[in-house]
Amino acid sequence: MDWRIKGSLQKVLGVLPGGEYAHYQLQRRFGGLRDFGREFDIKMDDWRLMAGHLRDAGMPIAGARMFEIGSGWYPTFPFACFLGGARNVVTVDLNRHMKADLVRACVARLERFLAPIAEICAVDAAKVRERHRKLAQRLDETMDIERATEGGVRYLAPADAARSGIAPDSVDCIFSNSVLEHVPPAAIGAMYAEARRILAPGGIMFHSVNCGDHYAYVDRSIHQLHYLRYSDAQWAWWNNAFLYQNRMRAHEFVENAAAAGFQITLNTAHASAQRRRDLEATPVHAQFAAVPPEQLCITSVDFIARKPA
Repeated sequence: MDWRIKGSLQKVLGVLPGGEYAHYQLQRRFGGLRDFGREFDIKMDDWRLMAGHLRDAGMPIAGARMFEIGSGWYPTFPFACFLGGARNVVTVDLNRHMKADLVRACVARLERFLAPIAEICAVDAAKVRERHRKLAQRLDETMDIERATEGGVRYLAPADAARSGIAPDSVDCIFSNSVLEHVPPAAIGAMYAEARRILAPGGIMFHSVNCGDHYAYVDRSIHQLHYLRYSDAQWAWWNNAFLYQNRMRAHEFVENAAAAGFQITLNTAHASAQRRRDLEATPVHAQFAAVPPEQLCITSVDFIARKPA
């Protein structure tokens, strides 16, 4: 599909009554949700990567108090953390996107991953299987996620991650997956400030950011740096309620966290050869001229930012 057709359609749906429901149905039939199994397995790959980074940083999931920014359509990361022995997980979203059928599909698909969850979280596999069994049983009785997990997972939406209402120093780990690239820059600064407030001393933020042009996933004629050819004013036409992209570069997310008082202990950003070639072939708008090419071309980063102890 031509990216401009998708952008225009999403722009219209974003202002129509019932547009959110229509957008969801289109995602189920033609978009990223049409192949739920593939989409879910990719998310679990991302979760395992996060769990490994947290383990290496001395922040095991088992026993941790966790806070997710951006719940999405179904709670893959919160449920995986819950099964892995997290003390509790609060997941928040600005909009209440979560769907009952996808939540149940998420739990059913998780059965394939119980052994890896037990292994990477260093918890007893039998306990993981029992938590999963009880979770599946309770979800048949209630779609209240907090009740189904006996308080292990709380879903709050609509809710603002910059104004969580959570007590100071009461969270061990804050995380997000492919979320920050969809948040206005000023709001990211407010989220970092709130994270400093609610994280316990020594607590960490883990963020995985996909900061390439997301339209490239539906239009193979463009690449991940395509949107750098437009000014902010021009790009505003294509930003919409369902696919807002702030176009911040990877280094900005990390540097802003450091400026907010965090210690950066992991930064996976690197310039690949393919992205360098893409950039060389792209007529970049003048507003990006001050960014060094080796930073401008990076389209993904995982980073850990620790609150000083």
